[in-house]
Amino acid sequence: MTTAAPETTTRTAGPRPDAPPPRRPRRPLPALATAAAALLTALALLAAAHHLRPAPYGDRLTVHPGPAGGEPALRKKGRAVVAYDRTTGRPRWTHTRDGRTPLAVLPAPGHAFTLWDDGLVTDTERRAGTAVRWHRALPAVADWLRTPGARAGAGVLRVLDAPATGPGHGHGLEPEPGSARAPGMLAVITPQRITAYRTADGDLRWVLPARSGCAFRPHRALRHGAALLVAQPCTDPERPWSEQVVAVDGLGRVVPDRKPLGNALPGGAGRVPGTGRATEKAPEKVVAHPR
Repeated sequence: MTTAAPETTTRTAGPRPDAPPPRRPRRPLPALATAAAALLTALALLAAAHHLRPAPYGDRLTVHPGPAGGEPALRKKGRAVVAYDRTTGRPRWTHTRDGRTPLAVLPAPGHAFTLWDDGLVTDTERRAGTAVRWHRALPAVADWLRTPGARAGAGVLRVLDAPATGPGHGHGLEPEPGSARAPGMLAVITPQRITAYRTADGDLRWVLPARSGCAFRPHRALRHGAALLVAQPCTDPERPWSEQVVAVDGLGRVVPDRKPLGNALPGGAGRVPGTGRATEKAPEKVVAHPR
């Protein structure tokens, strides 16, 4: 008699129907890591390009080590404008422009105005040479500056707001340190026109064209009180002498009963230079008619 062996059932262990699915190990996201690396590389390249890009207008401003005391003296030296400490005589800062030569330098309290041979005018922070505040290009002037009649830019740069005291008063030259307030306007005189810029930001405030048949002579200008008298000789010999001299100040041509708009900075309270009264309306640029 044969006896059947008992049946054996084998079960495979597995998750219960109500158990949560097992967690899978996290894998790195290669696409995200690659994008982050590319972004970091691009930022580094942009920073390097910003550092290596040439300075606007070819400026090279070098500040020499040493304490910055009072306002330095300014000199032209070859192709550079150099600021010298008045006490030690050591250079405090140097300003150059690639391939350009300074023709005229006008010191003023807080400012170092320079006329360059390509017709560009710059304003550099004078005490420590920390920055070139602004650049302004003069139209159709570079060719004239190369002629003997330009006299190497003599008299082209003039401070319009008259100094209060000091030996510079009356000549558009630098007053003694501490004897004058900072200028509010800079006049640039060329044969074709007189342009006036606000020294705080280089904003063009007004333009006075020369009379037809006449031309301004920058080197033939002198100050009388608050006005700057500029020679404007004409080719017509019958012209009276009174029409060949122009008087200007920070507000433009000096004429009876004028109503200037002022030169205050936008959005700020200001005073009309030379009058002491408050500016009543927003100042705008003015082009004066030749007279």
